[in-house]
Amino acid sequence: MSGTSPLDAKEQVRQAVDIVELVEQYARLRRQGRNYVGLCPWHDDTRPSLQVNPERQSWKCWVCDVGGDVFSFVMKMEGVGFREALEMLAERVGVELKPVRKQAVEPGGPADKRTLYQAMAWAEEQYHRCLLDAPEAEPARRYLDERGVTAESIARFRLGFAPHERGWLIGRAGADPRRTRILEAVGILAGSEATGNRYDRFRGRLLFSIRDAQGRPVGFGGRVLPGDDLVGPAKYVNSPETPLFRKSETLYALDLAKEAIRRSKPKTVLVMEGYTDVIAAHQAGFENAVAVLGTALGEAHVRLLKRFADRIVLVLDGDEAGQRRAGEVLELFVAQQVDLHVVTLPEGSDPADFLHEHGPEAFADLIETRALGALDHAFAAATRKLDIEHDLSGADRALEQLLSVMARAPRLGSATDAQRQAREWRLLGALALKFRMPEETIRARLRELRRRLTRRVSKASAGGGSGAGPGEAAATAAGAPLEPAARECLELFICHPECIELARKQLAPEAIASAPGREIYKTMCRLSDAGDSPTFERLLLALDDPGLKSLLVELDERGQAKGFDDPENRLQKLIEALRRREAEKLHRAQTSALREGTLSEEEAARVASQIVQSQIVQQRRGSSEPTDG
Repeated sequence: MSGTSPLDAKEQVRQAVDIVELVEQYARLRRQGRNYVGLCPWHDDTRPSLQVNPERQSWKCWVCDVGGDVFSFVMKMEGVGFREALEMLAERVGVELKPVRKQAVEPGGPADKRTLYQAMAWAEEQYHRCLLDAPEAEPARRYLDERGVTAESIARFRLGFAPHERGWLIGRAGADPRRTRILEAVGILAGSEATGNRYDRFRGRLLFSIRDAQGRPVGFGGRVLPGDDLVGPAKYVNSPETPLFRKSETLYALDLAKEAIRRSKPKTVLVMEGYTDVIAAHQAGFENAVAVLGTALGEAHVRLLKRFADRIVLVLDGDEAGQRRAGEVLELFVAQQVDLHVVTLPEGSDPADFLHEHGPEAFADLIETRALGALDHAFAAATRKLDIEHDLSGADRALEQLLSVMARAPRLGSATDAQRQAREWRLLGALALKFRMPEETIRARLRELRRRLTRRVSKASAGGGSGAGPGEAAATAAGAPLEPAARECLELFICHPECIELARKQLAPEAIASAPGREIYKTMCRLSDAGDSPTFERLLLALDDPGLKSLLVELDERGQAKGFDDPENRLQKLIEALRRREAEKLHRAQTSALREGTLSEEEAARVASQIVQSQIVQQRRGSSEPTDG
């Protein structure tokens, strides 16, 4: 940032924000000793699990296993990234953030995001006022009335109308070339580069304002009105991709639904396929409804929703859509480690029609009783019109289809190996029951499909070499647990940052098997190299990833509770323990190589001698290893 480092800017904001005051905007806190405690807003908490440390300016929920600083708290509560959280807090305390020098942007120009947001808000207001007051918007008002959209919903969802006049919005902007360029940058104006003529992209359409999770307008969805022959044939037109709008990362009405999602038990979001479906759902009391924007529910959508919801219910318009998206839904379920359910409405009706014809109670009952788990939905789609007991070849094809989806789906590094394994076992057990086959047979088939996929990935990425693909290797490293000796080392460094220089001479980052732990250690080293003491506060500022912040708070809390009377002596013992672990790993690898007979006679003799010498040393030396707790 101009004139200051990013750490300095974050430090200004962090010092200006009182974490107790911030958290109390979302959860009631009470003093408990040196800390504050309250009911966690992310799980059904009855005994205060949320802990706020005013001295360290940190927070932690030990049940959810999440924590961090003021930035990660806002990120989790508001469902935003780090930069947005920084900007929100900076605005709250009056700290001005200057743009990064390398991104030098002309203030008020078409590359200035603040100006683009202002332009979108201005356009939204123009279209909204037109819908409410303009005579030419009467057909749009009549259509909304026929669809049962209330005046309250028109105001709440900021619906609008774009007149047929090609230059209506340009005229309201004063025909200013600079303003025209800005309206073009946000996708409202379109035109020909050859002629230079610009016109309103949404002319003649009813407009649905698309907002981000913070409630800022970022795009529009335009619907042609029935019987209007003056507009193009496309029923719906969405804003193009712009610096503010990515349809694969945006959900309609999430800004209005997020509070209802938090209140639901479990935290549930209903994902629909249309704007009017969402409006009808909100009017009927289902305020946790959102919609995708002319595309299927994707990974980016799920990552966004997981910030707010524990359970995602995808509401599809009909059986054909359910059949078409079965594989996509299952792949999302496996890859994203999410509780994903699917409801297929009867007779091809959409949610708005169903609510109008059958009412809210019937819709609630449908969600409650007809929502299939992702695996059940995919199984039903793959085996539709199939006699599993008698059509053996068809059953084999269906099973192969489902296992292929599971084999392709990447494994998230944020989950532990045990979690992934347990989840997979449950899925395979369910498939064994459904297909009436031994579970081990299904598991063996999945292993074979994965081996084939890994070989293809390896050949594509390494010119035909063998071994795990890069994605698999990354997942394995990320999922490695933080072993006791490495964990205590990090706890000690946080409590005694002066020990980091002593450790660096003996402890390489690679000695820490856990990727998150290794990244924290590397950050400590980078800060030390820059002349900064890697204190807890400085580390919180240097780390933007919420998961790393949460781990750092946990390490700090446990380290403070332990205390280290003789930190240098304890550090030396921990480093020795890590070295012994590395030696043990090497010993196991060498022993395995000897058993498998993959070494030459000379190599085998040398390795055997090393193993004997190592065993003699281990017998002579007794030591206590650090353990968890």
